[in-house]
Amino acid sequence: MRILSGIQPTGAYHIGNYLGAIRHWVKLQEDNECFFFIADLHALTQPQDPKILRNSTIEKAIELVALGLDPARSTIFVQSQIKEPTELAWILSTIVPVGELERMTQYKEKSKKKGKESANMGLLNYPVLQAADILLYKTEGVPIGKDQVQHLELSRNLAKRFNQKFGDTFPVPKAMVPSLEMGAKILSLQDPKRKMSKSDPPDSQLGMLEDPDSIRRKIANAVTDSGKQIVFNPAEKPGISNLLVIFSLFSEQSIKEVEKKFQKKGYAPFKKALGELLVEKLEPFRKKYEELKRRELYIQEILRQGQKKAQSTAQNTMEEVREKIGLLSF
Repeated sequence: MRILSGIQPTGAYHIGNYLGAIRHWVKLQEDNECFFFIADLHALTQPQDPKILRNSTIEKAIELVALGLDPARSTIFVQSQIKEPTELAWILSTIVPVGELERMTQYKEKSKKKGKESANMGLLNYPVLQAADILLYKTEGVPIGKDQVQHLELSRNLAKRFNQKFGDTFPVPKAMVPSLEMGAKILSLQDPKRKMSKSDPPDSQLGMLEDPDSIRRKIANAVTDSGKQIVFNPAEKPGISNLLVIFSLFSEQSIKEVEKKFQKKGYAPFKKALGELLVEKLEPFRKKYEELKRRELYIQEILRQGQKKAQSTAQNTMEEVREKIGLLSF
């Protein structure tokens, strides 16, 4: 199956990003044709410092490789280095009603915060560019979080609409939403009723590349609940339930097994054990990252090779699209 997914270059990856997305990508590349890109164009819907954006784009590529993406098995590239997505996005925008875009949940939420009159057009068009990214590479499966399902549904609708209007061109992509076991939702360490976010305060999130002392400190200070029992009960004990999920996923044990292991030990021993587990599991990623940071030319070559392959695929698709809609191509 041809798989595609992208992630913005802003903010360092935390364990929620890894468990909910990147670990899934690493497994998918074993048996599929995978395209993974750094979505720097999508990042422009928010103000960006040009120097920081350039640096964070390279940084994100280093992180992706450090966390397990293999350039020998996956095509890793930067969104803006392929010109065809913006061309296809314009074409797709001519077959989608404005009202359909205005109903997108993320647009409604973000434009409400900014005020509809001052919200930029990028917020409205974001799902169309996302659809262009997906359809351009004739993607069959898209690993996404639950918050992106609505956007993927638009991509599916646009594929069907284009195919009906101009002839069979695009596969209709299917959503690949990680299950809880794959870490679909990891919650904040300080507010375990909210999803962990890169925009959270530092102590609320646990970065994939943090040093051992920081990992131990953040887990020791993580919010728990009244009582001392180590039991999974998200409604009544969201704090300890979140930590149980993290322990379960990194140890590859079931939550029941973890509960049994710490049945009579209380919060402090459990947190200490979780901290040590995370130090053990995350340290290889941090060491790999530090090694790759010293090899920036190698990372640039990975992105150049990824650009070359992605560009070839994109050009072939656009030649077909142009011909079908009647654009000159001599």
